[in-house]
Amino acid sequence: MSKIVLARIDDRLIHGQVMTAWLQYTDGNHIVIVDNGTAQDSFLQTVMKMSVPQGVKLDIFNETDGAQFLQAEHGQDNIIILAKTPEVYLDLIEAGVKLDEIIVGGMGANGQRKKFYKNISASPSERETFQKIIDHGTTMKVRIVPSDNATDVEGLLK
Repeated sequence: MSKIVLARIDDRLIHGQVMTAWLQYTDGNHIVIVDNGTAQDSFLQTVMKMSVPQGVKLDIFNETDGAQFLQAEHGQDNIIILAKTPEVYLDLIEAGVKLDEIIVGGMGANGQRKKFYKNISASPSERETFQKIIDHGTTMKVRIVPSDNATDVEGLLK
């Protein structure tokens, strides 16, 4: 039976930390990217596919198709979900995808985001989305790499 072993917010999606630390920590063997932009960009998809180690499956979906895929059974797969924003996860949850925990990883600063915790930034609307996700019963934690102590997002929102 397939299971979701990691749901992570990271604007870079696949990069060194995901490939080395999180794959090993979770025993993940199937990465599912849910991102509308990446799902429409064949060049970016090719780059992502080249970044995944041999033996690890990669699927890239828009939000609608991602929700459908994640609600289906996928054998013995240990699935790692990657998305760039918390809004994607709220949409997945509201579409019926069961997520016990979401890890907030790389959320870099931009014009709308301000420092949220250490090197993590979030806009006011993203903070509201964090709270909505928590209100759905999903735990959210900031944790850049598995060896870091996890920091509860709910406590940071107060």
